Order: sequence, then structure tokens, then C-alpha cells
Amino acid sequence: MKTLLFPAAERGVKDIGWLKSNFFFSFSDYADPSKSAFGTLVAFNDDFLQQGKGFGIHPHLNMEIISIMLKGKMNHKDTLGYSTVVEEGGVQIMSAGAGLRHEEYNIGEEEVNFLQIWIQPKLQNITPRYQTRSFPKAGRKGQLKTIVSGEEGQEHCWVNQNAKLSLGYFEKGKDITYNFNPTNKCLFIFVMEGNIKINPTTLQQRDAIGIWDTSDVTIHCDTDAHFLIIETPVNQK
Repeated sequence: MKTLLFPAAERGVKDIGWLKSNFFFSFSDYADPSKSAFGTLVAFNDDFLQQGKGFGIHPHLNMEIISIMLKGKMNHKDTLGYSTVVEEGGVQIMSAGAGLRHEEYNIGEEEVNFLQIWIQPKLQNITPRYQTRSFPKAGRKGQLKTIVSGEEGQEHCWVNQNAKLSLGYFEKGKDITYNFNPTNKCLFIFVMEGNIKINPTTLQQRDAIGIWDTSDVTIHCDTDAHFLIIETPVNQK
């Protein structure tokens, strides 16, 4: 098993007052040639958005854009005709495909914290699409829950890539083994809350790790822990 640690303290930072972003990979004003992507994962932003603030209508093209709401309430409007509200525990995905535009704002009474994740698509120029699902944290305790998959289904969002995203929420002392086909696949694991150990590496809150050249990973929860696993291709084919 090979690993690459992504410490929270080494993330790129953008603070413009109403928006505070933390970047694992080059994005916006942050550029680091050594941190351009991990496999087909090209953006992983930990964003904090002030009340009443947001992103005006803007375009996207040929990218799978996933938002995971950790705190607060945000709206979504797009040129496909969707107008939704995503709250804590909500997950939304846009397959930008041949092109769409959207806007989103913090419409709640508190600061929004959400993860913005970009994955390269499997197929280019598909018809744009939007989807949302809710995965309340309280209902996931003791589970590793699939929230996004390259396989269509009723219980998760679908992504235009041979990828899978899973949320884990476990008590202190729990061991979880994640199995996957290692052929052209890698894992990116991010800790939202608590501490976990993937021998011999300990990850604290907001740390991440990249893993490849293995077919299984065992995660030990040193504390109660809430984490995200992204399984995605190493190389686009």
C-alpha cells in the first residue's frame, strides 16, 4: 500500500471575508504544481460561506461537481430549471457535461460549511444533469453509507465516472475495512470530525490521505469519527 498525506495545515487558503476556502489542490488564486490533482479528483474545497452571501450565476463545462453540506442551508438554481434547497446532510451533484450555469447562496441563519468536490467525467459533452439526496448524520451512525456512485440507484446520487463516495460515522474504537478493486483505482480519505488511524498514519480533523496499490484499507477510529472516502480512477481512460 502506498500513501500520500495531505495535512490540513498545508492546505491552500483563500479568505475574502464572506468566503473562506481551504484547498487541497490548485484552485482559484491558489496554485501549487505539486498539488494539481489526485487521480481524477481535481478539486476538494472545504468552504465556509457567510449568511446571505454566495456565488452568482456562473458556467461549468465537462466536470462532475459534488457538494456535501456539513452545516447550514444553501439554495441552488440552474439553467436546467432546478430550484432546490440543500441543508445539513444534503448531497448534490451537477454533471456539467455540454454546459450549464448555476448560482447558490447561504439562505440560512448561520454560516454554511460545505465540501466542494470536482471529479473529471468519464464521458465528455453529455446532456447536463442535476441530482440531490439527503443523508442526515443522525441516521448514519455506525454505517459506511454510499452517497455517490457510478452505478445508478435510488439510494444515492449518480456520477458520470467510475467513482464512489461514502460517508462513515463511527464510535471510538471501531475498525472499518474498505475493500475495492485496485485496478486503476485510488482512495482519498478526509476526516471531518475526530481522529482516525490508517496504519501507521494518524489523521486528525480536516486531514486527508491518498492511498493506492492496495485492495483494502482498515480504518481505526481513535475517537468518535466522521469521515469521507472517495474512490476514483487513478488515470482517465
